[in-house]
Amino acid sequence: MAQLPSMGDQDIELLNSQTHIWNNIFSYIKSSSLKCAVELGIPDIIHKHGRPITLLELADAIPINKAKAGHLARLMRTLIHSGFFFHTKDAYALAQPSTLLLKDNPFSLRPFLLFLVDNPILITQPWNHAREWFQNDDPAPFDTAHGMTIWDYAGHQPEFNHMFNEAMASDTRLVMNVVIKYCKGVFEGLNSLVDVAGGTGTVARTIAEAFPDLKCTVFDLPHVIRGLEGTKNLDYVGGDMFVSIPHANALFLKWILHDWNDEDCVKILKKCKESIPSKEKGGKVIIIDMVIDNARKDEKSIETQICYDTMMLGILGGRERATKDWEKLFSDAGFSDYEIIPILGLRSIIEVYP
Repeated sequence: MAQLPSMGDQDIELLNSQTHIWNNIFSYIKSSSLKCAVELGIPDIIHKHGRPITLLELADAIPINKAKAGHLARLMRTLIHSGFFFHTKDAYALAQPSTLLLKDNPFSLRPFLLFLVDNPILITQPWNHAREWFQNDDPAPFDTAHGMTIWDYAGHQPEFNHMFNEAMASDTRLVMNVVIKYCKGVFEGLNSLVDVAGGTGTVARTIAEAFPDLKCTVFDLPHVIRGLEGTKNLDYVGGDMFVSIPHANALFLKWILHDWNDEDCVKILKKCKESIPSKEKGGKVIIIDMVIDNARKDEKSIETQICYDTMMLGILGGRERATKDWEKLFSDAGFSDYEIIPILGLRSIIEVYP
């Protein structure tokens, strides 16, 4: 083997920089490959197989052109590198994250994945207009791309609205499982609760089932709750949270305020304050959202925070916030105190008191 020439530091850095740029250019490959695997049913097939599955067994179980089985191995290699599968003794097995993509998992994030990944309405088109957006007065690149906000778009596109609600519901099922299991005290002593911008009611249904004596109301835009039916201690009310919010002991806002800029958040919080009793009478606002300086400091968590913040910028004009940012919002909206419970990984429960 020929002896390689010794390279200077500058040339090594040049090649490393090229690799770094390539890896970022091609980062969409990871999410797109994962979506493809889910659409082909690969996680479910491996799970139902009951043991590691060979490439030939996997190819036989998937409705694909069998001549492309070799290409399937290349797809799996990408997903192994991304931590979704293991490959041992010439067979594939599920890694832990893939269990959250199984159809039968009650906490499956399949709807979240299928809604977000490679969705031109949400991703490609808004970011293709990012330069233009930086030069105009639109709230978000989504508005520049589509000529309307995402909320208006959802109101005109029932299929998009349905996929959006399913994506949010899949996240809610996972999060509320943790909340009900470890933070029941947040809801104890309440007589009534309104889930503000509560979508199709996944949060409120979970709370209503865990606390049968608690009257729960899902409050959202009329097109979101149209046709939905309540239960003994759960009902649906249509309206606009910027105008008025139904009165209750407590209001619940899961993953709502990060959708909005600071000015709009203060408006929402002021409407919340108008709708609850004093702190002495048990009034409070319960928020589930990201508190970026409360999260773990590992590189994966930091990357998720940064990406989420940038996604909020692109789609909604909102943002993720640190403790000082939340404190200012609460103060500007006239609240007296708050408590942060950092129990939800990258997100926290925040109790805010009038």
